[in-house]
Amino acid sequence: MKKNIITVLLVLIVPIVAYILMNNSNSDVVSMAEAKTAKPQIIKFTSNMCLDCQTMNKVMKEVYPQYQDKVALTEISVQDGKAFTNEQIKKYNVTLVPTIIMLDSNGQQVKRIEGAIPEAELSKCIEGLK
Repeated sequence: MKKNIITVLLVLIVPIVAYILMNNSNSDVVSMAEAKTAKPQIIKFTSNMCLDCQTMNKVMKEVYPQYQDKVALTEISVQDGKAFTNEQIKKYNVTLVPTIIMLDSNGQQVKRIEGAIPEAELSKCIEGLK
């Protein structure tokens, strides 16, 4: 009888402890990501299954290296299902991918790009960030 009670308690307690530990690690990610930096930020919402996202990944790989010292880049895969991702999707009202949110050095949104754009246009948008 005691073995059954212990087994039932372990089956109930282990998932609860795992859930608590996972949520604590996500809160660390949120606080680090939302910490304001001294430089502008680009937040790119993407998906592995999206053709426009793949196009924008190539464009970003070509354009971003020129600006990596001046601008911080965060890529968020909308399919990962993490609490942090869901919070960011709600915070920036992302309804389609790819979506690129550009924030100034104060953390204020200054530009929103939905869909794929050419390299020249992306460069122009990044240059306008301060």
